[in-house]
Amino acid sequence: MPQYENDRLLVGSATADDAGIFKINDELALVQTTDFFTPIVDDPRLYGRIAAANSLSDVYAMGGSPLTALAIAGMPSDIIDNDTIRQIFHGGAEMCVEAECSLLGGHTIKNPEPIYGLAVTGIVHPERYLANTNAKTGEILIITKPLGSGIVSTAIKRGVCSDELAKRASELMATLNKPGTALAERGLIRCCTDITGFGLAGHLLELCDGSGVSAEIDASLLPVMSPEVMQHVNADCVPGGSHKNLDYAMPHLDISDNVSDALQLIAADAQTSGGLLLSVPSDNLNAVMDTLEESGAPCAVVIGKTIPRQDKAIRLSAS
Repeated sequence: MPQYENDRLLVGSATADDAGIFKINDELALVQTTDFFTPIVDDPRLYGRIAAANSLSDVYAMGGSPLTALAIAGMPSDIIDNDTIRQIFHGGAEMCVEAECSLLGGHTIKNPEPIYGLAVTGIVHPERYLANTNAKTGEILIITKPLGSGIVSTAIKRGVCSDELAKRASELMATLNKPGTALAERGLIRCCTDITGFGLAGHLLELCDGSGVSAEIDASLLPVMSPEVMQHVNADCVPGGSHKNLDYAMPHLDISDNVSDALQLIAADAQTSGGLLLSVPSDNLNAVMDTLEESGAPCAVVIGKTIPRQDKAIRLSAS
């Protein structure tokens, strides 16, 4: 695509990162991103909260602090009543308040299917932003939310998900990835991405390709939201997007014989508003773990490490 060249563009679209970074001066850079999707839960307010948290996550994944947001929506107003639409917008606005981000307005069109999300602008120090191209060999890989939201969403749609798991997944998807900001401000890491639609395997592949490293992952350590998630996988209650993710990643994976098909699908599960994937220098591990605990990360699980570049980007084994 045509691109205006500008020396102040620190991160653009070339590296498939979570957001763009544009330098304003030596102390300030803008973080810009947008995201929206169709409903994945029945509750309209919860849908708005999850969609907004997902949009805000890209700023946190770059180490930034959200500053302003604009709502983006398309609604079938002949099918959905105004109160339902109002609840969607209300849920999104609540998340902006929680993120201390000013919701300036937005734009809505008529659309055959509901869509909602945010365009978000944040700020970050131009020498402390996080990127998926900054991993170094020998760093420790950590994720901050358990996996399985794609599988749970499919189970909800099929009417086979327990109320307990549906509630757990909804709470996690509506949890902001604020630890990214704290980690960047303290200079503890330089490489991060959030785990969303391409799944852990897809986003880790982007990180490995962008940074020129490979990764060793112990699939048996991957945290899931509940043992029920594995039951749904074994019953083939898996979204089509997760299967497509695995198909896409497969040529780049070196998979040990002891990694089950179910664990492979967990690694590829298409997440909605998933957690952060951190590449952590070993000397900073304890400080990172303390920061994740202080900032309320849902989990802090070591799943592997980066290694020198191999023929395959990701080595997947199970202990």
